[in-house]
Amino acid sequence: MTVSLPRTAVRGGALAAVAALALSACGAAPDNASATADGKSAATATSLADFGGLAALVKAAKKEGTLNAIALPRDWANYGALIDGFQKKYGIKVAVENPDGTSQDEINAVTSRKGQGRAPDVLDLGSSFALSAAQQGLLAPYKVAAFADIPAQQKDPRGRWYNDYGGYISIGCDAKRVTACPTTFKDLLEPQYKGQVALNGNPTKSGSAFGGVWAAALANGGSFDDIQPGLDFFAKLKKSGNYTPVESTPATVEKGETPISIDWDYLNAGYADEFTSKGVEWKVSVPSDGQFSQYYSQAVNKDAPHPAAARLWQEYLFSADGQNLWLKGYARPALMTAMEKAGTLDKTAAAKLPEVSKSPSFPTEAQQDQAKTVLGQGWAKAVSG
Repeated sequence: MTVSLPRTAVRGGALAAVAALALSACGAAPDNASATADGKSAATATSLADFGGLAALVKAAKKEGTLNAIALPRDWANYGALIDGFQKKYGIKVAVENPDGTSQDEINAVTSRKGQGRAPDVLDLGSSFALSAAQQGLLAPYKVAAFADIPAQQKDPRGRWYNDYGGYISIGCDAKRVTACPTTFKDLLEPQYKGQVALNGNPTKSGSAFGGVWAAALANGGSFDDIQPGLDFFAKLKKSGNYTPVESTPATVEKGETPISIDWDYLNAGYADEFTSKGVEWKVSVPSDGQFSQYYSQAVNKDAPHPAAARLWQEYLFSADGQNLWLKGYARPALMTAMEKAGTLDKTAAAKLPEVSKSPSFPTEAQQDQAKTVLGQGWAKAVSG
């Protein structure tokens, strides 16, 4: 199936910038610690009830005045609109550092800046990285008001992380540079695609690239229990000369450096609209031989310097307004089914999503841990030479 869909934003481009965190080597955590209605620290609040309701949480968050975020490109799944909406609604400044960073960069920032005022308050992580962060004891338990509506397989029972938005691995293609765009993983091995096939990042650090390898595994006899066929596929792709180590971004697409990109459908779909005026005819296919879906997870840093703002951000993202903004960025919100039933889903935005032939299924925590281990041990070897 080939779709060519508009999207208001694409990852990694040069849209309006967001404020960056100070880059000083150190910084003390704020000393105006927020408190809940009963005087407890906001850092220990596990739900709105601990604050005495949303109004009390808003008051505490406004007192803090700032939210430290990391690795949130404005043009990734409509994050720009979400950031602007939060700032406008609550008057709280969102400072985003390293917007094009990876999930692993986020975890590294949490561990290296513990106790510092410039540490991230909130995290947006590929699900396998969220599991890792939880295992390391880095995340604060907090259940948003809509927690019960998040599907069981898409959240930590303790509320340390919960999936928010996601999509399917897809194949994007510049139809003006590629004579016949591939629509399956099998197609990618054809000799006509020499030096043209790229991933969005390194799969040992990037959730999107990790998903790309797992989708390739499913297309080549693998399973959630066996990602090795995905490694074997990319080793074969490298040996054939088709795989390029250039990591795909909007800039590399526009320049023609990565005319075929394996990435999330909501990112690839956005290239069509973003680059039409620049002469790029971008087509998107969800490969029928390797349908792999995954969601990104939200989490609160256990040592967040702005704990109330961090929790308010989660409430905002999981509100109907927040979830519908993901839809407008062509991402599938975790609360989509619940919102359909409640009549709060933006049906116009939902109708524009790339079609898929089956419902998403998700690997277990143990399966993701195993896959990360296999990738960590074998990726460099698979694409070396």
